[in-house]
Amino acid sequence: MASKVRLYVDHPLGEGQSVPLSRDQAHYLFGVMRLAEGTVLSLINNRDGEWDAGIVKAGKKGGILLCSAQTRPLQSPPDLWLIFAPIRKERTAFIVEKAVEMGAARIIPAQTEFTQGANRIRQDKLQAHAVEAAEQCGGTFVPPVDDLQKLDRLLADWPAERQLMFCDEAKIGDPIGLPDTPGPWAILIGPEGGFSPAEREKLHALPYSHPVSLGPRILRADTAAVAALTVWQQTLGDWG
Repeated sequence: MASKVRLYVDHPLGEGQSVPLSRDQAHYLFGVMRLAEGTVLSLINNRDGEWDAGIVKAGKKGGILLCSAQTRPLQSPPDLWLIFAPIRKERTAFIVEKAVEMGAARIIPAQTEFTQGANRIRQDKLQAHAVEAAEQCGGTFVPPVDDLQKLDRLLADWPAERQLMFCDEAKIGDPIGLPDTPGPWAILIGPEGGFSPAEREKLHALPYSHPVSLGPRILRADTAAVAALTVWQQTLGDWG
């Protein structure tokens, strides 16, 4: 019996490979989704692509799946980081979800001078949102979500070869201005209050920073993240 359920597991996948389930996974599959032995679902693990696996043992505290065939190879996203200042809880979760769907390879919450509510950020919760997003959007790769970092510290340790798309609200109405430069990139989205004058001055002075406009209107932080990812993917990413 076929199933459209997709599940991320931290276990090798391959033909004939058995995959044990944790208590939480068993509860989700058998208690919430009501799947039974013989049901086939899709598994991903960030390494081996997507695999069909049948349920061979179902229990309240665990279970066992058996891999049968690979349905898709691993599809890694472009080498793109999304750096954003956390906002309200549900909207921060939205940013993480959309970053996964749109092909970010790493997600980094950053504390700027005007970031509010940073003490409410939980890395494990955001990573769980990333896993759920990959399961639901058909992805085979789950990007890591970093712990909250201070923007100054992040920039101090910046790899020189990585270009930075600095989304600057002060450039509202200007042409987008994103250069077609290959290689690793990052996108930086500021907080709801914008970047401070000192932060903006520093970002403009960095040799790898490229200040860009996201159109003629000021966007909410979560909307800006989606818009920036779209601009970058269309210009430099894997959408073409």
